Amino acid sequence: MFETMRAAPGVGLAAPQIGMNLQLAVIEDPADSINKLPADYRAERQRDPVAPHVIINPRLTLEGPAVGFFEGCLSVAGFTAIVDRALAVRVDCLNERAEPVTIQAQGWYARILQHEIDHLNGTLYIDRMITRSFMGHENFQRHWKDKTMAETRDTLAGG
Repeated sequence: MFETMRAAPGVGLAAPQIGMNLQLAVIEDPADSINKLPADYRAERQRDPVAPHVIINPRLTLEGPAVGFFEGCLSVAGFTAIVDRALAVRVDCLNERAEPVTIQAQGWYARILQHEIDHLNGTLYIDRMITRSFMGHENFQRHWKDKTMAETRDTLAGG
């Protein structure tokens, strides 16, 4: 699964995305990818490196206020939309050795966990998106990628 996720490329992959009926996901957000992003972009999203790991049978607890950012998905290739997600979460799960672990995550890592656990529960980001923000990647790159989320929300709200 890691190979498939990295080839896509993505930062997470849930077993149901590749036809496996398992409560399992793999996650990795490597520093070399993050370091290519502008510093203000990384800071706004609280995006820090996440080592490769496996979560099995996760139980998610939302622990922070929600904030919206653009998300994409390997299951809905070529599109993006704003999704509100909690800034902090707790995940109780098993690791790849079937050992119980608790993950306390914040920022972008919390978003990745919520996104992948949604897949395990049959939910896609398009089920949670702000509908008006749904667009193709080309449109996003041309008009939105350099805007802050505050500017984006103001524009979408007609302000």
